[in-house]
Amino acid sequence: MTATHAEPATGYDHTDATWHAAAMLKHLGITGDDDTPARLVRALHELTAGRLTDPRQHLTVQFPPVSSTPGVIVVEDVPFTSVCEHHVLPFTGHATVAYLPHPEQPIVGLSKLARLVQDYAARPQVQERLTGQVVDALLDVLQPAGAACAVRGTHSCMALRGARTGTNSAMTTVAFAGVLATDPYRREFTDRLATRAWRG
Repeated sequence: MTATHAEPATGYDHTDATWHAAAMLKHLGITGDDDTPARLVRALHELTAGRLTDPRQHLTVQFPPVSSTPGVIVVEDVPFTSVCEHHVLPFTGHATVAYLPHPEQPIVGLSKLARLVQDYAARPQVQERLTGQVVDALLDVLQPAGAACAVRGTHSCMALRGARTGTNSAMTTVAFAGVLATDPYRREFTDRLATRAWRG
């Protein structure tokens, strides 16, 4: 499945950015065709379009509670694409998101959890912050009994340069809050991650 992200806003004038991109490429001795600088700018704008959105808005569309004794709601394998804020290189991966509503508490559609991840990812980012932002948003908007997020990402800034670890090396970050930070919920969540064949 291809990772998706926020749609780029239209109507932006990239003239200055394109000029600077052309100057940078020329300084580095990188040759392309006449449209290469503009393509570079458009690509970066698209990959970081989430910075122009408030991802928490996805959690405001809620449905009535379906149970007086709700269980943990988990969405797995949410694909994302992000950009390392240190090197301006992509990192990609999948996220697992979970939350436990209070009894008689409204819930959100499963796709909203995916959009939450993807919009927070589509900006200059670090994986640790991305993981925490998803949990913080769930707590702030839904105010559930607990929330958790695990992110597994492959970073091209490490895979293709520097240490050159290749694409088999991945990073995993996990954040917990509320009752999901305590056993047995925490153990069940981490066991799920350990036994699942994650796609990186």
